[in-house]
Amino acid sequence: MKHKLKAALLLAALLAMGAQAPLSAATTKKAEPAATQKAQGKTAKTAKATKTASGKSAGKSAAAKSSRAVAGKSAPTKNASSGVARKSQLAHESPRKHVRHAALADMDTGRLALYSASALVIDQSNGQVMLEKQPDMVVPIASISKLMTAMVVLDAKLDLQEIIAIGDEDVDGLKGTRSRLPVGTTMTREAAMLLALMSSENRAAHALGRHYPGGMHAFVQAMNRKAHALGMYNSRFEEPTGLSSNNVSTAHDLARMVAAAARYPEIRNYSTTAEAKVELNGRIRDFHNTNALVRNDNWEIGVSKTGYISEAGRCLVMQARVADRPVVIVLLDSQGKMTRVGDANRIKRWMESASLAVERPRV
Repeated sequence: MKHKLKAALLLAALLAMGAQAPLSAATTKKAEPAATQKAQGKTAKTAKATKTASGKSAGKSAAAKSSRAVAGKSAPTKNASSGVARKSQLAHESPRKHVRHAALADMDTGRLALYSASALVIDQSNGQVMLEKQPDMVVPIASISKLMTAMVVLDAKLDLQEIIAIGDEDVDGLKGTRSRLPVGTTMTREAAMLLALMSSENRAAHALGRHYPGGMHAFVQAMNRKAHALGMYNSRFEEPTGLSSNNVSTAHDLARMVAAAARYPEIRNYSTTAEAKVELNGRIRDFHNTNALVRNDNWEIGVSKTGYISEAGRCLVMQARVADRPVVIVLLDSQGKMTRVGDANRIKRWMESASLAVERPRV
């Protein structure tokens, strides 16, 4: 009985062991796929992580590449800036480009509108003709003649304090011009010269010629000799006032005459006096210069003389300093009362513009 029981227990044990083995195998098989799946999951995660890492790495590489590309775009800008800097540096290191100083001869005189029929500007320092317009045209010169009258009187070394009188012969019978010097007025020869040059008094100028040694005929001869001596070969004088249209000259000749007149201190003084009080017949009379420019502070005038008769038009000659140059200006036959003054101012501005057109210092 006991043996049967033992056998039964042994068989049960064997059966239990047999049943356990397939269960373990199944469990092992079941665990195996789970492990594999887990391993595969881990591998997948690893792969994903790797992929992600690779992606990030690739992203970083792309970003780096992109950054280089931007840097590459920026590089030319930097290089361009460097180029500008180098160019600027070279500009400072390289020799400065020469800028030619402007000269009056280079100025376009064709754009200088002058309304005088004949005009001439000469630089006295070198004799250079700066501007000319029909300078050799022979024309009546009106009271410009009085500069020659004054030179002839001064050349004769006559007493300037001698008293002379205005006579009937001095009255203008040619043009009928008026005068502030009545017949019978007495004055010194000096006062007569002052009034002739400053206020263009015709009776004073005529009296100077009439009181010349040998009379008027000798005086006119002396005027023409003086003109010839100065090289004024296209000039002719018939009387001392300029009222006659037969007193003729050219701009070139008058430039010679003005330059010569500037050597006489008396002419320089009297012709540029703006105004004067002169005692005539016991009365003090005021006289003014016929050239308004002598009262202009912007002008530095050494010799001045105006002139007018209908045949000559408005005339003006001056020796002056313009743009730091000594010049002689001749303007003949200007139409309109202020045209000669306007032309003189235009010439002055033109000269000053030329002198200012110089090389500016490098900054």
